[in-house]
Amino acid sequence: MNIAVVGTGYVGLVTGTCLAEMGNHVVCIDIDKNKVQKMRNGIIPIYEPHLDNLFERNIKQGRLEFSTDIQDAVDHANVFFLALPTPPGEDGSADLKYILGVADDLGKRIKEYTIFIDKSTVPVGTADRVHKAIESNYKGEFDVVSNPEFLREGFAVDDFMKPDRVVIGTESERARAVLDELFKPFVRQGNPILFMDERSAEMTKYAANSFLATKITFMNEIANLCEKVGADVDAVRIGIGSDTRIGNRFLFPGIGYGGSCFPKDVKALVKTAQEIGSDIQILDAVMRVNEEQKTVLAPAILQYFGGDLKGKRIALWGLAFKPDTDDIREAPSLYMIEKLLEKGASIRAYDPEAMSNVQEQIGSKIEYASDPYDALNNADALVICTEWSVFRTPDFDDVIKRLKKSVIFDGRNLYSPDKMERLGFYYKSIGRKTITR
Repeated sequence: MNIAVVGTGYVGLVTGTCLAEMGNHVVCIDIDKNKVQKMRNGIIPIYEPHLDNLFERNIKQGRLEFSTDIQDAVDHANVFFLALPTPPGEDGSADLKYILGVADDLGKRIKEYTIFIDKSTVPVGTADRVHKAIESNYKGEFDVVSNPEFLREGFAVDDFMKPDRVVIGTESERARAVLDELFKPFVRQGNPILFMDERSAEMTKYAANSFLATKITFMNEIANLCEKVGADVDAVRIGIGSDTRIGNRFLFPGIGYGGSCFPKDVKALVKTAQEIGSDIQILDAVMRVNEEQKTVLAPAILQYFGGDLKGKRIALWGLAFKPDTDDIREAPSLYMIEKLLEKGASIRAYDPEAMSNVQEQIGSKIEYASDPYDALNNADALVICTEWSVFRTPDFDDVIKRLKKSVIFDGRNLYSPDKMERLGFYYKSIGRKTITR
């Protein structure tokens, strides 16, 4: 099948590459000339495990191409995936100017039946608006479909190639037949392709992400309560996660969620509800609690140092909002850094992938280490913000040797409190006993 993907951000590039891997011929369109040239040369612009191999293979085999000219896509394909940015406005609503602008442009160019697929996360009713934008310029036959993505950063290739489900919003039998053929190779293991109306598909994406954000936030609230009543959140997590009605995923407490999806999507769903005179009170609480959770360790750090961080050197492990990505959007680490700097601390940080992005955003406000142990040299404490695998089993003898004192504030509960006690650490984590030595 000949396919065009408009937008080569995270979603667009994964979508285009994975569709090409299944034998389709895909043209990806982006207005950034430098980015397009780099991709033509085989340079992938994002970090996502396993994507590079598929990317290189499909370029070499001629199934994946890149262009800055949208007319190239029109000449090539009659199936368009719109994977354009929908940044939140000041009021939290999704900004649709990029999607609607491209839809208007495409409506002036197409000459035959075309399927336009909204892949970006968009508010309920966006398919109708895209349809109107195209229809204002093109009077022939076309369909607008909602096909929300459910890609986890760090696992996006697996999620696309072997999805739990494929959600397709369309009431057109013609579009349904085309998309059923396109996606069947991805669900050979028996997972469903779920067809529904466009608005229900759009709502499904927001509802799914908002539910997961709520689950994470609920567990963080329980963790904070566990500390106050003397319970162990690890035991509680296992106890409730074994209930099949609840499940054991997204129950690990920490310093809050970040990234490009959960914060933006929760805000957008709240805004959608407000616009029709409704109110989703639980999501208002989720947003408030998550903001507070990002710096929940800061008071404990300040208290440990007697209320004064001036002259204190903090080692920080993890800058990305989650492991296996270089994405720092709404990363809890950035909130923690701001809070510690505000209190007078200096920071030396390490992350396997995200340091260049942080440096681009905040510059020389902090130092950047060459490896995890380099960050520890002469530091008064270690703060852990991201659960990268490389941090899970460090050489604790080396850690002790490099730190001024054996002090760890763990925002991701990587280590056993009992082990930290045996090793002689002061160890503060989330929802568990604090080891004070």
